[in-house]
Amino acid sequence: MLNDADAQFAEALRADLPQAAFREVAPRYLEEPRGAYRGQAGLVLAPGSTEEVATILRAAGRARVPVVPYGGGTGLVGGQVLPEGPAPLLLSLERMTAIRATYPSENVLVAEAGAILETVQGAAEQAGRLFPLTLASQGSARIGGLLSTNAGGVNVLRYGNARELCLGLEAVLPDGSIWHGLKRLRKDNTGYDLRNLLIGAEGTLGVITAAALRLYPLPAATGAALMVVPSPAAALELLAMAGDVIGEGISAFELISGQGLRFLAETVPELRQPFADPPDWMVLVDLGLGPGRAPQDALEALFARGHEAGLVSDGLIAQSEAQRRDFWHIRETIPEANKRVGAIASHDISLPLSAIPDYIARASERLAQHGAYRINCFGHLGDGNLHFNAFPLPGEAKADRIAEKPQVQRIVHDLVHEMDGSISAEHGIGRLKAPDLERYGDPSKLAAMRAIKSALDPNGIMNPGAVLRAGPG
Repeated sequence: MLNDADAQFAEALRADLPQAAFREVAPRYLEEPRGAYRGQAGLVLAPGSTEEVATILRAAGRARVPVVPYGGGTGLVGGQVLPEGPAPLLLSLERMTAIRATYPSENVLVAEAGAILETVQGAAEQAGRLFPLTLASQGSARIGGLLSTNAGGVNVLRYGNARELCLGLEAVLPDGSIWHGLKRLRKDNTGYDLRNLLIGAEGTLGVITAAALRLYPLPAATGAALMVVPSPAAALELLAMAGDVIGEGISAFELISGQGLRFLAETVPELRQPFADPPDWMVLVDLGLGPGRAPQDALEALFARGHEAGLVSDGLIAQSEAQRRDFWHIRETIPEANKRVGAIASHDISLPLSAIPDYIARASERLAQHGAYRINCFGHLGDGNLHFNAFPLPGEAKADRIAEKPQVQRIVHDLVHEMDGSISAEHGIGRLKAPDLERYGDPSKLAAMRAIKSALDPNGIMNPGAVLRAGPG
C-alpha cells in the first residue's frame, strides 16, 4: 500500500535537501495538454543534482510514497499526472538543466535531464553540430521526458527517434542507487542494456538524470517542397522514388490531407494556404544535403520524375529558408487547428509502410459504417507514423459526440492490431493507453514487463498506473 506525500514526509526531507528543492504545488504541475486528466500532488520537489534525486527516492521508498517524475509536462498520454490514489511526490527536473560537456569531434553532447530541447539544439549548433530531435513542443519539452517517452518528431526517417539519439544515461533507480551509465560509446556489449530499458519506460523504472546524446554534422544546405499527390498510395511510391533520386539526404517526408488544410482555413484563416484549392493529399519533403549538392535541384528532379510517373500533379519548392519555414509552419499548425475544431478521438499509430494506403481506406470505411465523421489523417509517412483523428461534422460540437470516443478508438485500434501495427507510435502509453496495452500487447511481453517492474520497483512507487496498471485490468 502506498502513502500520501504528506506534511510529515515533507518535513523529514527538509533535513536532507536545500530549501531551493521545495516547490509550491502550482496548477501547472497538475495539468496535461489535452485536459483528459487532472493530477494531484502532496509535495513538489525540484532537486538540483543526481545525489538529491537519490536522496528523494530513498526516502520515498522507505515511506512507500508514490513518485511521479515530471519533465516539461508536454506528454499527450497522461504519464506526467496522477489523478487518483495517494497524493504523490511530484519530482520535477526543472533545476537540472546543465549542458555538462560537448565533444564535437566525437559528435556527442552530455546534458542533464531538465535541459530543454531547444537549448540542447542551440548548444549543438554552437559546436557546429546538429541534434536532430525536432518536435512542436521543443521550446518546453525536456530531455529526460523525451527519452522517457522515446519521443519521435519529424526527423525519425533519417535520424531515428530518441532511443537512437542516446549513447548513455545516468539514472537513479527506485531504491535510490545511482546507475553511472553515462558513457559515450557506440559499442558496449557488457550484458543487459539498461539504457534502452529506461528509455521509453515513462518514469516507471527510475529517473533519468543525464544523457549522452548523439550529434550529427550540420547540413550544408537545406530545402523543402510541397507536392500534390493523388492518393496515399502515390505518396508512398513518391517516397521510394525520393530515396532513389536523392538518397540519404531526405530528413522528413510528411503526409498532409485536404481535411487538415480545410481545418486550417476554418480555425486559422490568417495562415496563408499554399494552394488556392486544398488538394486531397500532399506531401512535405524536407532535405538536408552535404557540400556541393543543391536541394532545389534535387527537389526539381524529384518533381519532374514524379510528374512523369503520374505521382505528382502540382507543387511548390521553397526558394529560401524563410519559405521552407513557412511550409513547416503549415504542417506544425495542423495539430492546433485540430484542437480548435475538437476531435472526438485522436490516434497515434504506426503501420508497415506498404500497409498504410490500405489502412487509411479500410479504417475510413469502418468508421463510416459506425457514423459520419470528418477524418484528418496526417503524419510522418516516412517512418510509418499516422495521426488518424475523427472529428464531428460541421455544425456539431465535440461535446455532442464525445460519448462515441471509446467505439471510435476501438475501431481504429482493432484494425491497427489486425494489420500488425502499433497503437502507440511516438506518444507513449502513459495512463491513457494502459488498457489498450493490455488488450493488444503480446502476453509474453506483458509478463516480462511486469517481472522487470517488480524486480526494479518492488514497492511500486515509480509513476504508479502509468504504462502498466496495478492489477490485471
